[in-house]
Amino acid sequence: MSGRVVIFTDEPGWHGRQLRTWFDSRGLEAVFASLNDCRVELESEGHGIVIPACGNELPLGAFVRGIAGGSLEAITLRLDFLHVLQQLGCPVFNDARTIERTVDKAMTSLLLRRHGIPTPRTFCSQDVDAARAYVKAALARSGPLVSKPLFGSQGKGLIRIEQYSDFPDEVPGGVYYFQAFIDSARRPFRDCRVMVIENEAIAAMERSSHHWITNRAQGADCRSIALHDDLAAIAVAAARAVGAAYAGVDLLRDANGEWLVTEVNGIPAWQGLQRATGVDVTELLGDAFIRQMDGLAAAHG
Repeated sequence: MSGRVVIFTDEPGWHGRQLRTWFDSRGLEAVFASLNDCRVELESEGHGIVIPACGNELPLGAFVRGIAGGSLEAITLRLDFLHVLQQLGCPVFNDARTIERTVDKAMTSLLLRRHGIPTPRTFCSQDVDAARAYVKAALARSGPLVSKPLFGSQGKGLIRIEQYSDFPDEVPGGVYYFQAFIDSARRPFRDCRVMVIENEAIAAMERSSHHWITNRAQGADCRSIALHDDLAAIAVAAARAVGAAYAGVDLLRDANGEWLVTEVNGIPAWQGLQRATGVDVTELLGDAFIRQMDGLAAAHG
């Protein structure tokens, strides 16, 4: 295979360099583009989407490494580009529907529950009175909560609610999203990230920290752990529930040792996982992306 693929990102960084080097080794030209810079032009014949790094030509495929925040209108337009590219026969990895499902924590939680996948008790609402009533009752019934931005990643914006006075004065977008705080009673604090590609769990790492927020971006230590059958099965089921071609699935053990899925990431980073486990995640993702491009090309004759 030869031709051009686009990597959608605003900050290529380590992941972008890894992907471009890998694609180059397979005879593919990889170019970086920001969805912010794409546009719709319907003044002449053609498909109507302009990707500056590709001009009026469609790439063979699009690998999504990031979608910048912004207004509802801006984010909708960026997702529009991904939806239309897929409809035009350009495979998008992960596709827009998966990204919509995973960037929205409420939708992820609902899909996990619908598919019978264990996940912490969750509440989400715009109604501040309902949110206050829930927090008061939950604290009295079962203990601390975690407030999370509905759209957020890397452990940013998390608040631990241990008493009613911790109720957040403001939340992003005016949407309250609370999960039960899961404490296994083990210290340091720890959780698990499993990478799933094409319905197969390929690597897992434990993240540990003396702080209750255990994201690698917040300074947690990472180490490889074995992919036991129960861990792999629940991670694969979670990725399937959101329709992801690949996903980073975050899990915690409760006090009884049972796994709970806290989040499913549709645009996951893998630098920490690759370094901790020695698994070449970049290569596995690249191979899966090429298989998706080959499959879509075959389907379109």
